[in-house]
Amino acid sequence: MKLSVGYRTRATAFALSALAFFVAVAQAEEFEVAVAANFSAPMQEIAAGFEKESGHRVKLIFGATGMLYAEIKNGAPFDVLIAADSETPKKLVRQGEAIAESEFTYAIGKLVLWSPKPKLVDGEGKVLTAGAFEHLAICNPKLAPYGAASEEAMRALGVYETLKPKIVEGQNVTQAYQFVASGAAELGFVALSQVFRSGKLQGSGSAWIVPANLYSPIRQDAVILNKGKDKPGPAELMEYLRSEAARTIIRSYGYEL
Repeated sequence: MKLSVGYRTRATAFALSALAFFVAVAQAEEFEVAVAANFSAPMQEIAAGFEKESGHRVKLIFGATGMLYAEIKNGAPFDVLIAADSETPKKLVRQGEAIAESEFTYAIGKLVLWSPKPKLVDGEGKVLTAGAFEHLAICNPKLAPYGAASEEAMRALGVYETLKPKIVEGQNVTQAYQFVASGAAELGFVALSQVFRSGKLQGSGSAWIVPANLYSPIRQDAVILNKGKDKPGPAELMEYLRSEAARTIIRSYGYEL
């Protein structure tokens, strides 16, 4: 039976597209990304968009940056670190655990004093001076950059020593948020990204965005770790983090770029 030219052309096109599909599937991979707790929500959105566009699968592991660093040093199989500071990625580069040329700042974090109770937190943070509360949540200053920023801000305001007996510490900023949300603490220092979206406070609570001059800039860096050095997925994710699609998501959670 003699095949028409049109049929042969369609058959060839189908075969090529099938080949391209199987090549793409073969190149797709799953890799692990360690993510600072404050960046949990935006990173889940970013990962979903990245997976759809690239075909790769991303396994996200969340935690305090200090804890993630300890896990990396103990051999955790992470390919990428998306940290809440710039020092940890730089330290990993110096220690030969990460790829120097891959490191970049993906966001500048903001600190906020927040309560789910309306009107408890005023627009100038005077509630800290008044001290009319029993517990104040922060994350561990030794493990989490947002915890260090919280302590720094309180010291700058001259209220740290007075408030110290009222402080309850979470291991990371997610746990600090949970302390406040559950009522274990009336208010707490958390990441702006946890309570604001598109410039608006989520829910009916109250908040004070801590002035940036009260704490050191929270420069948040990402870096490819040694395990991800020769994989296409981690490098493609780092490029996607720089894309306008990712940057739009990052901005919507209140971060600066």
